[in-house]
Amino acid sequence: MASDPVDTILAQWQRERPDLDVSPMGIIGRMTRLAKHLERAIAQTFSEFGLTVGEFDVLATLRRSGQPYQLSPTALFNALMVTSGTMTHRIDQLERREFVRRIPDPSDRRGTLIELTEQGFTMIEKAVEAHVINEHRILSSLEASERERLTQILRKLLISFEN
Repeated sequence: MASDPVDTILAQWQRERPDLDVSPMGIIGRMTRLAKHLERAIAQTFSEFGLTVGEFDVLATLRRSGQPYQLSPTALFNALMVTSGTMTHRIDQLERREFVRRIPDPSDRRGTLIELTEQGFTMIEKAVEAHVINEHRILSSLEASERERLTQILRKLLISFEN
C-alpha cells in the first residue's frame, strides 16, 4: 500500500515516543488534511459561479427546504451552524446580488423570512449540479462499497459529536 505524508509523521512519533499509541493522529491527521483539500476543491467549483461556500450553503438550504423556498433567519443559521451575525452578512451579500429577498413573516408581525428569488433559484440549480459532479469526481478513487463503508463510519463519528 502506498504511503502518505501522515505515515511519515506517525513514523517520526513512533521513533521519538515509542511509548505512545499515536494511531489516532493518523486518522485525525488524514481527516484534517482531507478537509483542507476538499474545502479547496469545493470552493473552486463555487467560485466558478461567483459564490462563496457560505453563500452556496444559504442558497442550497433555501432550495432544499422546498416551495416556497423561504426560511426565517433563525432557521437558516441553525441549519448552517453559524452565528446570527455571520448569517446576516451572508443574507446581505445575497440580497445585494438579488439572489434572496427579505419579506415579512405572515405568521409573526415582527419577523422576516428569507426567500429565494428567481435569480437565486436559477443560480443554485446550476451550482448544485456542478457541485454534485465535482463531488463524484472527488470520490471517484473509491469503490462503491468503500464509499458506503466510509459513510457508515463517518456517520457514527459525527453522531458521537452531535448527540
